[in-house]
Amino acid sequence: MKGYTFLEHTADARFEARGKTLAAIFTNAALALQEIQVDVKTVSPKQKRKITLTNEKLDMLLFDFLQELIVIKDAELLLFSKFSIKVSDKSPYTLTAICCGEKINPKKHALDKDAKAVTLHKFEVKKTSAGWITRVII
Repeated sequence: MKGYTFLEHTADARFEARGKTLAAIFTNAALALQEIQVDVKTVSPKQKRKITLTNEKLDMLLFDFLQELIVIKDAELLLFSKFSIKVSDKSPYTLTAICCGEKINPKKHALDKDAKAVTLHKFEVKKTSAGWITRVII
């Protein structure tokens, strides 16, 4: 079962990602962002890209990470299908992500929407009794 679901919204996409750990919701949010843009099953984990980010606020760390994935897609034409993520649980929060994927190839990849930005409108990250949850609008 996927750790994310897509929700109805007038923007390009809105999703909710869940996980028992911070690493899990960051991973599931990253996968949801990728799935908005491409059939993730068509993206081979051929290239690795390391991303390291720090932020005083946990929600803004996730925002920065998702935004960085969009920048990498736009600047380097890389899409990802696999993530290995570590997130510290105290402020300042630090994320270290190894992202695996490949350059966009329209002949190979089933492309969908072209995500341009993460919005702060209704953006949230919160701890629940079952773990963590985030809601994101692209």
